[in-house]
Amino acid sequence: MTRPFLILAFISVLACATPALHAQRERLPPDEIEYVDKTWPGTKKTSTGMRYLIRHEGHGASPKPGDLVGVLYTGTLLHGEKFDEHLDPAHPLEFRVGRDEVITGWDQILPMMKVGEKRLVIIPSELAYGSRGRAPTIPRDATLVFEMELVSIKPE
Repeated sequence: MTRPFLILAFISVLACATPALHAQRERLPPDEIEYVDKTWPGTKKTSTGMRYLIRHEGHGASPKPGDLVGVLYTGTLLHGEKFDEHLDPAHPLEFRVGRDEVITGWDQILPMMKVGEKRLVIIPSELAYGSRGRAPTIPRDATLVFEMELVSIKPE
């Protein structure tokens, strides 16, 4: 009689814990959440705490780890100070997805995109340059905002 009771208790505990396992992790401080909600209403949130808006739908397949992608982008700090851009369609920034060639946030968001898609992506510090920052343009613990377009995918 004890064994079925333990199994039933374990199943009920697991059922209660399942929603927590799928909860989206908040990585932005409260003041930044407020700013993001006011500046870019309607952003969606990933399970890892990034936020995004799809500006223009793409088409076709999404990149997979190891695929060579071409990306156009403008990068700013949360309040708009530009730190980098790569906007020449003839020479997009190219790198392999999932190979730690770019910040973690990019490796996570690109597999969600399709060719031609444009997104605004808000990346918390720990998925970007973290507590080290990237002197002199990106301070430590900076939330980054990218306007990005996936322009090409070349399978591995």
